[in-house]
Amino acid sequence: MKLEGQATRVTVFMGESDRWEHKPLHTAIVEMLRAEGCAGATVIKGIEGFGKASRLHTASILRLSEDLPVVLILVDTPERIERVLPRIDEMIGGGLVIVEDVRVRRYSDSNGG
Repeated sequence: MKLEGQATRVTVFMGESDRWEHKPLHTAIVEMLRAEGCAGATVIKGIEGFGKASRLHTASILRLSEDLPVVLILVDTPERIERVLPRIDEMIGGGLVIVEDVRVRRYSDSNGG
């Protein structure tokens, strides 16, 4: 897949305990994106954060949380993003979704191809 120039980045903030149909939410979203033929997605687990309710979630040994922050990042064509956004909205329920216009300088596999 060629992905260079204008693109759209979607960043989804959620908690690691969030679920969709008995699966971790981030896993369910990645599986859906892959099935939709998206260019790729990355899930990052945070060590600390808080959201709308201002409840602190942390990996600190003194206040160990069972619901650490998780961030999913997806970059693809604007058309493909518009196609999958309604499904993401349906799956996340609560949370934060950011959509930004970006410019892709390079998109290739680890072998440079």
